Amino acid sequence: MAVSLKDLKQQFLEYLEVEKNRSLKTVENYDRYLKRFLKMTGAVKPGDITDDTVRGFRMQLNRIADVHGRTLKKQTQFYHLIALRSFLKYLAKRDITSLAPEKVELGKMPAREIEFMEADELARLLAAPQGNSVEKRRDRAMLELLFSTGLRVSELVSLDRASIDLKRDEFSVRGKGDKMRVVFLSDAAKKALKEYLEKRDDVDEALFVRIRRAKSEKDSDLRLTARSVERIVKHYATAVGITKKITPHSIRHSFATDLIQNGADLRSVQMLLGHAQITTTQIYTHFTDRGLRDIHRRFHGKTRN
Repeated sequence: MAVSLKDLKQQFLEYLEVEKNRSLKTVENYDRYLKRFLKMTGAVKPGDITDDTVRGFRMQLNRIADVHGRTLKKQTQFYHLIALRSFLKYLAKRDITSLAPEKVELGKMPAREIEFMEADELARLLAAPQGNSVEKRRDRAMLELLFSTGLRVSELVSLDRASIDLKRDEFSVRGKGDKMRVVFLSDAAKKALKEYLEKRDDVDEALFVRIRRAKSEKDSDLRLTARSVERIVKHYATAVGITKKITPHSIRHSFATDLIQNGADLRSVQMLLGHAQITTTQIYTHFTDRGLRDIHRRFHGKTRN
């Protein structure tokens, strides 16, 4: 009896996690995209995936709308097709007859929409946690560390106290694909971290922890989650009047744009961010050539004066 696509999908996800060492978030996304493909197309066995099946799926993706009439972003549609193509490559690798992966044309990746902060907004956000409580010191250290290093939120919450030596200006972090890279501490980040750690009265190994609200609470499982950090960043952004949607990743964007605006080359920024491909880093060049505006003002339209 032929193996069903549902079973093959599960085997593919396990392959991604174990053999390809993809992050759990990536595996979850691929699972969601492929579930949607199987549900929309009704495909049950590998032979059910044809050119017509994929064409119909693309059409349905383009027409999906929520209760407010908002359709799926082109980038999200693109990710569905990437997942499907990867799944078909896996089937081909196992000599399971199905649609050839190259038949799923991806086209050009839609440009990413980046919401980044202006310099004054970033300054207000970093200065937002006022006070000397352990909670305020923690939040100040967290924001300064995010801006100093460009860490992903998943990398931030996985840090232990032992990860950072405040006598040094750098430390190693394990990023996507289990790759190690070096990140650097600014003076502001070192100062904020030192003040925060001096105030800690627990023995938890995690660098950033939730604050116990009662003496009876145990010290176990104090590590902040990514979702908690997202809520904290949103809280301070709202508190200082930033109306944009600000997340920990917004601070990572600010880290990158700050470097490029001040003359850093793209390859160095790629290494500092831990991007596998330079094309991922290139999204920042569209926002950060500060000289172009000056050139436009100096040279455009002079013949009309």
